[in-house]
Order: sequence, then structure tokens, then C-alpha cells
Amino acid sequence: MSTTPMTEATFYILLSLIDPSHGYGMMQSIKELSRGRLLIGPGTLYGVLTRMHKEGLIELVDEEGRKKTYHITAMGIEALKEEYQRLKNQVIDGKILEDVT
Repeated sequence: MSTTPMTEATFYILLSLIDPSHGYGMMQSIKELSRGRLLIGPGTLYGVLTRMHKEGLIELVDEEGRKKTYHITAMGIEALKEEYQRLKNQVIDGKILEDVT
């Protein structure tokens, strides 16, 4: 898959879509998953959703008026796992800093 690192917003939006969700639900889930460290506003969220939908990382599973529910696709799960592994490798590589005074 892609070797380009994901943005933090993309990573957390995909995490929030392991279970189907709509915009407001995603924002709340991201706040919870990041323990309040990351707050994503509607402008950022809907821009990223549009891009990820075009890339096949997420799919629209329900639409009631303006309320759209999305879910991560198999391709999205694979991309998320790759990014998780990339981040884990960075942490492992960074352990050298524990010995720096």
C-alpha cells in the first residue's frame, strides 16, 4: 500500500470508523480515542471524509437527509494497520533517546 504517512486526522477518523458512524459521532469518538488531545472540527472532518471516500478507505453505509453514516473498508483497515506499524517502528527507533542525558 502507501508509504506516505497518514495525517493524524486521517488516522483517528479511520479509527473512529471501525464501527459505522456519522459526523458528530466521529468527532466525539476521536475526542475519546485521543483522550481529549485531538479535536477535529466539521470543516476538517468533512474534507478528510470526502478524500477518504474517493480513495476507497471508507464507504457510505446510510444516508438520512444530510446525516451520512460511514464505515471503514477493508482497504481502509489495511492502510490503518500499516500506519499503526509505521508509528510503532518510530517509537521503537526513538527508544535510543531514553539513554540520552
